[in-house]
Amino acid sequence: MSTSIRLDKRDLILSKGAHLMTLRGYHGTGVLEIVQAAGIPKGSFYHYFASKEDFAVQALVYLYEPRLLRYTAALSEPAYSPRARILNFYGNLREHFSRQEKPEYHCFIGSLSFEMADDCQPIAQQVESILERSVAILAQCLREARQAAELAPDTDCTALAEFIANAWEGALMRMKVRGSAASLDVFLNQLERLLAPGIPDID
Repeated sequence: MSTSIRLDKRDLILSKGAHLMTLRGYHGTGVLEIVQAAGIPKGSFYHYFASKEDFAVQALVYLYEPRLLRYTAALSEPAYSPRARILNFYGNLREHFSRQEKPEYHCFIGSLSFEMADDCQPIAQQVESILERSVAILAQCLREARQAAELAPDTDCTALAEFIANAWEGALMRMKVRGSAASLDVFLNQLERLLAPGIPDID
């Protein structure tokens, strides 16, 4: 069997299993359900993953590594100022959800966090690593905004990045509960205020 075929099968298991686990939760999803969703024999699962826990850890990397790369690219786009990059990124996401008749949002990392953070150290560590990298990407763009005088010179960019990331997750949760993207409008309006250009010091 070629390496590409083996990787394709692993990716198929990760894709189908992660989707199922997001909807049903970690404890509500068994290995049998994962292999049935992927249409493969149960033995194939253990060829790629040591356990369901190992699957969840690898699925986090599979899903979020590409997202972190896209986030990095969006917040590094040289055609826009640092502030505009951030507002454009979240504005585009808001438009994506606004186009849906009833916005749907399923969060694999959020589901695992609520269910497994206290019970499984490897999963908790992988979740924290992904979240820390996401905040670091945003914090770097905020530092560029501060350097460009788009933020106040005393802005704590890491703390602000943490706040924005947490506020976004909260807005998505409210959107899911309400079935409306109104909470994203509130988020974006407040984000614009948070990222108001700083007033330069006057000697």
